[in-house]
Amino acid sequence: MHHKVGADLRALRKARGVTLAALAQQLGRSVGWLSQVERDLSSPSVADMRSISAALNVPLSLLLDHSGAAEDEAGYIVRSDARRAIGKHIPGLTEELLSPDLTDDFEVVHSTFAPAARAAAPQTRATQEVGYMLSGRLDLTIAGRRFTVGVGDSFRIRNDPFEWHNPYDVPAVAIWVIAPPVY
Repeated sequence: MHHKVGADLRALRKARGVTLAALAQQLGRSVGWLSQVERDLSSPSVADMRSISAALNVPLSLLLDHSGAAEDEAGYIVRSDARRAIGKHIPGLTEELLSPDLTDDFEVVHSTFAPAARAAAPQTRATQEVGYMLSGRLDLTIAGRRFTVGVGDSFRIRNDPFEWHNPYDVPAVAIWVIAPPVY
């Protein structure tokens, strides 16, 4: 596995406000073992990674797919064909991590909303988010207010309930900056 998996695990755990002891207990593992995994001193098995991804509510692919960067580019460059799939597998929504890893105070996400796709329900995240529309149009409801955004428009969500819908005939593509990282 790529050397950044431990740092990503630590960032995800902290973003969710979960202590090392609480996660270790949930996994049925020792705090020492989990600490070693987070410091890349121990390599968890695929079964361990499945348990960790379930406990942190992230797709397993986010934790396993660290092989795309060339050794001299790791931590600096993300090539378009090496992005990690993220998200909660919402039908019609494809999300990819543009950030090299999750160790910064923010993450950058590429989101594609298929025609007719919509959020299942409003969601609220303890984040600050800014989105920028690259193509298509998207209907947003933020804090009860409805907006339509298109190419070149940007928007901000500050710990507000929000939902999205693409009722249009073409995909909508947006870049999101999210702080702190939630994926």
